[in-house]
Amino acid sequence: MKRINLVTFVVVIMTLVGCASQKEVAYFNGVNSSSADSINKNFYTAHEARICPGDMLSITVTGIDPSAVAPFNLPLVSYATPGSDKINSQLTLMSYLVDVNGTINFPVIGTIKLAGLSKSEAIHYIDEKLSPYLKNAIVTIQFMNYNITVLGEVKMPGQYSISNERVTVLDALGLAGDMTIYGKRNNVLLTRENNGKLQFVRLNLNSDEVFKSPYFYLQQNDVLYVEPNSVKSIESKNINLYLSSISTFATIVALIFSITK
Repeated sequence: MKRINLVTFVVVIMTLVGCASQKEVAYFNGVNSSSADSINKNFYTAHEARICPGDMLSITVTGIDPSAVAPFNLPLVSYATPGSDKINSQLTLMSYLVDVNGTINFPVIGTIKLAGLSKSEAIHYIDEKLSPYLKNAIVTIQFMNYNITVLGEVKMPGQYSISNERVTVLDALGLAGDMTIYGKRNNVLLTRENNGKLQFVRLNLNSDEVFKSPYFYLQQNDVLYVEPNSVKSIESKNINLYLSSISTFATIVALIFSITK
């Protein structure tokens, strides 16, 4: 009878450990119907990326009169062959590199500072600068080098280019093939450059609080690092030490059984 009780006890303990491990692997254990309202209030809040030095921007000005807007759209000139004076017929518009001072040199207008502005703010700012020259102009801005990096315990670590400038932590993990089973869900490290200084933030993907975090939406050049969990740490140790621990545990269990006979 004592042996049966001991076996039952061991099974219960193993089941509880298994449940705890499953909770560590699953995302958003804290999400339930009662927390949905507070999450939904913030989920679609705009988190526009801010223009930073080093960003490459495509800026296009359009209007009713093509000849009037032409001076504000500089083509990127390419030649048919090296040393030739013949220009290719298919031209693309030049992109603008934001320099270390946060400025670009825009046609006709001259030097303008865009660093620190969101895309919508930059559009409004350029539109105001164009108002003395153009009426009802339409300004379009697109990031040409919007990249994020995902490292650590994911299936496909690397750098990824984003086309729509609206990417969440979950989107980034999806691009990287999701975390491996060894990834630590409750302590994901986000590294961000903010006003020339590095910023480090820890995100808990086991909690619904991550949806309300200002860091849920990523910015260009953000880096996510997924730390390995304790299971990965154990597997990386010397295999002989691990087997020795298992052997010791088996000896203890055998001793308990012999006592309870």
